Amino acid sequence: MGGAGEADRGSPAPAPGREPAPGVPAEPGVPAGLGLEPARVAIVGAGAWGTTLAAIVAQREPVTLLCHSPETAARIKATRRNERRLPGIELAARIQATADPAALAEAIDLVVFAVPSAHLRATVALVAANVCPDADLLSVVKGIERGTHLRMSDVIAEAGGFKVGRIAALSGPNLALEIARGLPASAVIAAEDEALAERIQARLARREFRLYVNRDILGVEICGSLKNVVAIAAGAAEQLGFGDNGKAGLMTRGLAEMTRVGIAAGANPLTFMGLAGIGDVIATCGSTLSRNHRLGVELARGRTWAEIESTLPGVAEGAYTVDAALQLASSLGVEMPIAREVHNALFEGKSVQRCLVDLLARESKDELADYDRWAARSGGEGPRAGA
Repeated sequence: MGGAGEADRGSPAPAPGREPAPGVPAEPGVPAGLGLEPARVAIVGAGAWGTTLAAIVAQREPVTLLCHSPETAARIKATRRNERRLPGIELAARIQATADPAALAEAIDLVVFAVPSAHLRATVALVAANVCPDADLLSVVKGIERGTHLRMSDVIAEAGGFKVGRIAALSGPNLALEIARGLPASAVIAAEDEALAERIQARLARREFRLYVNRDILGVEICGSLKNVVAIAAGAAEQLGFGDNGKAGLMTRGLAEMTRVGIAAGANPLTFMGLAGIGDVIATCGSTLSRNHRLGVELARGRTWAEIESTLPGVAEGAYTVDAALQLASSLGVEMPIAREVHNALFEGKSVQRCLVDLLARESKDELADYDRWAARSGGEGPRAGA
């Protein structure tokens, strides 16, 4: 892992071989033509996280925010807010909201994909022809595609006809509303190409938004997808009064499930001890701002997934990922008892109380019993560091 030394710089470093964006001031508080310059960075998706990332970029330079509908784009332009997704947050004039994919052509440096996992493939296919062939690509989507079991960076590559090597992934404990309010946070940029990760780190890092780099994009994306499933179970346990000890045990065993899947897939186990792993587990499992945590709470109150889905302020990715995660784990020969019970509560009509009781009734075993088996799968020398 690399450090986040770039996080404290006063302005983003231009990518090698690229000129600085025209008109970008040295200080983020200086006006820059009220967003009239070409936006060399674009965010695809105006949900809470996409809008927050647009606000981060807009501290220093113009940014295109590609919205799903013209109505959303018009509302953001008129009110300088995205109240449904980020209540109470004023959006800078440098954020150029639009529903026209052609606007992506100006984003010659970086295009960020921030749409729900279930819609990522269709969205990428829709906009791919407008993406600059030299722009770096970043996925901030957390999930595993149903049917294909592909990670989100692979979905972007396949749907858009992009080379996998130009795509990075961002993950970590990133509750959007906290970051939009200016509270400190950290994340990791993962890419096999370290120079790609460092370019994006330099472009997006801020003093209050520290970014680290990691070559293990496989592990980082597995962490980002599976932690949402664990968060549903954690929310349910909290609502049922499990107490801090019970929640800590559930989170730890959930992290163990995530790590087993990651090692079997070829990821670096140390990634699961970092920001994308334990860091995101702590935030998502413990915060009422987490939609996945809230889903677990509502399930424990006796509501069904069908009743809850349309009432959430955004997408609870864990509900859309759990089945693909179980299928992936099965293909790797890995057991995921917590994920299995989350599936049962969501889709099989099993009560949350019964699910958690059955988890508690499972036979206890050596905490590290599986590690040697997974290490042996990797050739006897442990998991690959840069897989």
